[in-house]
Amino acid sequence: MGRKEDKYNRKRLNSSYITTIVSITLVLFMLGLLGLIILHAKKLSDYVKENIGFSIIMKENVKEAGIIKLQKILDATEYVKSTEYITKEEAAKEFEEELGEEFTSFLGYNPLLPTIEVRFKAEYANNDSLTIIKEKILENSNVKEVFYQESLVDVVNKNVRKIGIIILGFSTLLLIIAIALINNTIRLSVYSKRFLIRSMQLVGATHIFISKPFIWKGILHGIIGALIAIMLLSGIIYFSQRELPELINLQDIDLFLSLFGIVILLGVFISWMSNLLAVRKYIRLKTDSLYY
Repeated sequence: MGRKEDKYNRKRLNSSYITTIVSITLVLFMLGLLGLIILHAKKLSDYVKENIGFSIIMKENVKEAGIIKLQKILDATEYVKSTEYITKEEAAKEFEEELGEEFTSFLGYNPLLPTIEVRFKAEYANNDSLTIIKEKILENSNVKEVFYQESLVDVVNKNVRKIGIIILGFSTLLLIIAIALINNTIRLSVYSKRFLIRSMQLVGATHIFISKPFIWKGILHGIIGALIAIMLLSGIIYFSQRELPELINLQDIDLFLSLFGIVILLGVFISWMSNLLAVRKYIRLKTDSLYY
């Protein structure tokens, strides 16, 4: 009879361990998945901002040396990501391809002007910064006009802010739910060992001595759960890259490693804290309360 009871208790104990690890894994996976969404949202917003068109239209009969000089000055600034010099002939060719017919032969001349297409770094892709940059560029005597879609810049930045607020709110809510879920699961696991805790107290074990095995076991469960969650997240990244190859341009290995590190730290911290609080509760509990 004693062996059957021991076997049953071990089975219940293993079941509680598995339940705890599964709960930690699922919660950390959801948090990690949200982290991936946040990282990609930031990358995507930067990608959109850095591809907003900013055209510097040069004056007629400007020498190419003057245009190239301006292009090099722009490339050397802290706010420019890239520039592209488009000659009159290249501009005419692009326009003819879009139009589907040769307009230069009809007009008898090429009315288009050489331009420098500029792409700015994401942090400078806002109307306030672009207005200041525009004024500086117009000071150049070779520049006729500077054009960019101010309304588009404004819409992009407003939408990015809105999405950021929504993601932040959802992240906070999910984190609170995650901590509560893991905490409750661990409390149930420690609850099943409340009589063992009381037995250890009766033979004179100190609070630290009683807490240590539970805390270390909890940390181990947190690490195992985090590693499984990382494996699942890696699978999501792999399949997303295979289905959408364009995502590779938006991904950063260093950011992924940082995210995985945060997942492990969260698993360890939440498990450690939950176990510590749960064990302290049952250490301080009166004997009569153990049966409720």
